[in-house]
Amino acid sequence: MNAATVLAALQLPAGTLVHQRVPKKLLLEQAKLTPTLKRQIQNGIEELTWLATLKPTTIGVPEYRDEAREYLEIAVLGLELRPDARRDPLDLLIHRTIPYPVVLLTSQQTQPESDTGLQTGLSLTHKRASQAEAGATVLDGTLLSVTLAGGEPAGVSVELRQAFLESLALGRQPRANMHSLYQGWFERLEALLASAISGQYTTVATPAQAEDRRAALANHARLQREIQQLRTQAQRETQLNRRVQMNLTLQRLQAELASASQHL
Repeated sequence: MNAATVLAALQLPAGTLVHQRVPKKLLLEQAKLTPTLKRQIQNGIEELTWLATLKPTTIGVPEYRDEAREYLEIAVLGLELRPDARRDPLDLLIHRTIPYPVVLLTSQQTQPESDTGLQTGLSLTHKRASQAEAGATVLDGTLLSVTLAGGEPAGVSVELRQAFLESLALGRQPRANMHSLYQGWFERLEALLASAISGQYTTVATPAQAEDRRAALANHARLQREIQQLRTQAQRETQLNRRVQMNLTLQRLQAELASASQHL
């Protein structure tokens, strides 16, 4: 699965498409970049392309404004990384740099000349006005990201990935305003992450259901981290009684994890 496949799945109107290259120097000119991040931009980014711009006039969805946010347009960008680049900080940089909510498609060939080595990342995060700097925007919540490749996300079958792609079409998203539209895509990513656990790809019908699933995903991830940390500690523990206690705790956490999985 490549970025072109995901872009096609969005089914964007022809009038929204831009396909304009963004020079790396525009990223390097951003304030507060550390020397390390500048090196990552210079050495890790092959190309950044502005793929599409979604506006109320081009997609027929009203703009959104409240005290903290202005969703006047949505940017769809394509980021091509070199094989040895670190994806996470560069994805985060793009979302922080662009003043609009971004749908970011990140391509990276991790194994040269190999179809299985091609990974396509899809990431989104909400934006709000900065309280510290007038006219600036900051991330509003977590950066949500998935990797789409031959075996990723882990546990997601070809059928589930296809259902996910089909659910991305612009015409299948909420159309009350630009914020709800972007939230619709955000919830599609959450549905894909949940499907890796439940084995079923299902979209939610209400904001309350979305919030419940978001909480369940966070709880599931927390339990997985705690289990992994405890396993590592148990392997290093030399006192038998402490290892027994750790194993009992592991059993309890694994039972909680199984219960949490049923809520997804």
